[in-house]
Amino acid sequence: MLLPSLLKSGDQVYQKVIKQLYQKMLLLNLLITLLLEEGRHFHYVESGMLRQYYYKNGHDITEHFSCEDDLVFCIISLFRQEPTRLMIEAIEPTVVYDIPYTGLQELFVSYSSIAQLYKKILEWGLMVSQNKADSWRFETAKERYKRFLKDFPEAAKRAPISHIASYLLMTPETLSRVRAEIFQE
Repeated sequence: MLLPSLLKSGDQVYQKVIKQLYQKMLLLNLLITLLLEEGRHFHYVESGMLRQYYYKNGHDITEHFSCEDDLVFCIISLFRQEPTRLMIEAIEPTVVYDIPYTGLQELFVSYSSIAQLYKKILEWGLMVSQNKADSWRFETAKERYKRFLKDFPEAAKRAPISHIASYLLMTPETLSRVRAEIFQE
């Protein structure tokens, strides 16, 4: 995504950012953000896969998938510093780098390249959210799945069908029918 391409190793800004990061190695099904915990970090996925999800009517609903070179964060909790109802879990063994929100804020005041990085992260997050909302509002189940294949090819290959189905707001049975239809095309 954005981090490696915007940070060039060896320069002063890179060194400042590296000092802010800390690495976590996550096992399968390990939660990195708990229900009603405040979001304080951007999580950069170096390897593995995370999913962001919430509970509604006794079911967990997948909100987002993040694979290698991707970010995940609870935007409202992060900005308002209030508890979240979104949880983040590793659905594969995963290596993430946590970037403290407050540390990034301090850096973007001093470094325009970090302010640009921050802007690009926010733009990316808004576009992902808008694309997902538009997909739910305007697309058929088949169109949503085709978009998912295009937008999240790695998650489509590696995530459990139940998580993909909940992300697409359909049952696993409906997803199986949609996949069969697409395979027949």
